[in-house]
Amino acid sequence: MSKIQLHFNPLSGHAHRPWVMLKLLKIDFEEIVLNVSKDEQKSPGFLKFNPLEQIPVLVDGETVLRDSTAALVHLASKYDPKRQWLPINSEAATEVHRWLAISTREVFEGPATARMIKIFGVSRDHEEAIKKTDLLLNSLFETRLADHDWLVGDEPTIADVSNYGYIAAVTEGDVDLSQYPHTSEWIQRLENYPNFEPMPAAAQFIH
Repeated sequence: MSKIQLHFNPLSGHAHRPWVMLKLLKIDFEEIVLNVSKDEQKSPGFLKFNPLEQIPVLVDGETVLRDSTAALVHLASKYDPKRQWLPINSEAATEVHRWLAISTREVFEGPATARMIKIFGVSRDHEEAIKKTDLLLNSLFETRLADHDWLVGDEPTIADVSNYGYIAAVTEGDVDLSQYPHTSEWIQRLENYPNFEPMPAAAQFIH
């Protein structure tokens, strides 16, 4: 059995974060796919890893990480000796963490929520999610990416990985990404990056 296990579902943008990071770092790991429509995240076997019934969970030996951005920090700190993905420089590292915070709040409230409403029928305000998405992409992403390839520094970091999934999939929330050309180009750069695996389309799993 692999040392590292990832309990996840490919429909989850949160789960895509550690999954693609493992691919980027060429780390051998065991994929444990949970069918959330069958409440497998509530099974006794999974609850020992996360009593909060949430995915993803990354298990690395004795380390159990129940948060997707914490998993990114762990992988980048432990398995990237060059420290490209989480720079040691304090100023760059601070900027990375700033973008991680954006991925957990603003990206969730905008792009992720718009997608959840359309894909999963979540009972929330779609118009409000669209407004938050537009504000987020125009005020932060388009501004930064107008004259930079990546969110922090001159190479991709976990800031890019963490923000990518839900933004790349926001078309599934009825958002036209062509309105955000710099963001669209950033998505394409990431998807063309060596060993990067794109966020899969929901249509592959929902019939």
